[in-house]
Amino acid sequence: MVIGRLFSREGKPGLHYGYIIISIGTIIVVGSLGFARFGYTMILPVMQRSLELSSTEMGLLATGNLTGYLIFSLLGGILASRYGPKVVITCSLFVVALAMVGTGFVQGFALAFVMRLITGLGSGGSNVPMMGLASSWFSPRKRGMATGLMSGGSGIGLVLVGIILPRVFGHYGEFGWRVSWYLLGGLVLLIAILAYRFLINRPSQLGLPLVGGEMEPEGSGKASSLQWSLVFGSRTIWHMAVIYFLFGFSYIIYSTFFASFLVDERGMLETTAGGLWALIGGLSIFSGLLWGMFSDHFGRRAGFVAIFTLQFISFLIFSRTFDLSGYLISSILFGLTAWSIPGVMAASVGDHLGSRLAPAGLGLVTLIFGIGQALGPAIAGYLADLTTSFSLAFLIAAFGALLGAVVSLFLKLQQEPGPVNVKTPYSQ
Repeated sequence: MVIGRLFSREGKPGLHYGYIIISIGTIIVVGSLGFARFGYTMILPVMQRSLELSSTEMGLLATGNLTGYLIFSLLGGILASRYGPKVVITCSLFVVALAMVGTGFVQGFALAFVMRLITGLGSGGSNVPMMGLASSWFSPRKRGMATGLMSGGSGIGLVLVGIILPRVFGHYGEFGWRVSWYLLGGLVLLIAILAYRFLINRPSQLGLPLVGGEMEPEGSGKASSLQWSLVFGSRTIWHMAVIYFLFGFSYIIYSTFFASFLVDERGMLETTAGGLWALIGGLSIFSGLLWGMFSDHFGRRAGFVAIFTLQFISFLIFSRTFDLSGYLISSILFGLTAWSIPGVMAASVGDHLGSRLAPAGLGLVTLIFGIGQALGPAIAGYLADLTTSFSLAFLIAAFGALLGAVVSLFLKLQQEPGPVNVKTPYSQ
């Protein structure tokens, strides 16, 4: 409890340790998503030329990564609910680091697929429990802000890879993509050490209340097997899973083939494409915080609908324009919303299930989300080879986002936060 005495209890001066949790969580998201997944977007064109892979094969590599994420998103959430998030997150980050370094040594498609699959396993085992952990430190009226702020880690990762990796390519030439994987893997290894040192599973371990003043509910430790029906039997959870599926399917097409489309199909310079990718990253750092706070005030459903609508416009513009200004507008709209749905989703699941089952519930919806992510790149890569253009794939992504807005209109949460009626997740 020595650490607990260094931080404030609600109503006393000082920094609540919950803010340390989301700060470390943001860095973890930088590694598990920003580097492990979205670093691939910038590496893809150079790696494809070096290994002489088709667009279908590169799409399948992305699918391998996302399949791994899909597999361990549910398992990681269940393990975190039973054994505590810290050990699951830390071990998973070590797996991510080793697999990313291993990707730099591959000589062909088969081993590259295995390495991307393992990277995805580690990403799911670190990111999903981290979202659940962050949710469990904050009261409902601050939960969207917290998980949204942490989602900005993906944007920080995008900024870093968009600025650094093109320079690595230029300095190391044909070996630049390999050096990039070594560099990113080494950084994730450092993040794993940081997670082991600073993560704490629950506020009660430090004798602290939740951020927001409420005390942690009784029995917020390990989940009982008798409670799984609250996760798997909830229509609301499955409704959120469909929403998350549509987000995963649509956004991953845009984010995976963004650079390849601009560089290989539109003839844009790698530095220019990297600049647009960095712009998306810069704007997206605060997208989760912005829309998390929006959902705290206006409700989760309104947040989902607004985000999907803006992403629909972004993807539609990107699929139809041939002008730099069009790509710029599309990048800005996507950047402003990029990582907002994961934060709002984590808050929604926490609202509905409470801190004890939040990691397991988030694991379930992320499993369905992962199916959408796995299908997106494979379908997009196949269509690109079939039509010699990614335009149709981006148009399909736009339709997915539009459908997500429509489905979100019918979401009904028992505990909707808002300016007047704020309930606890245990009042149901």
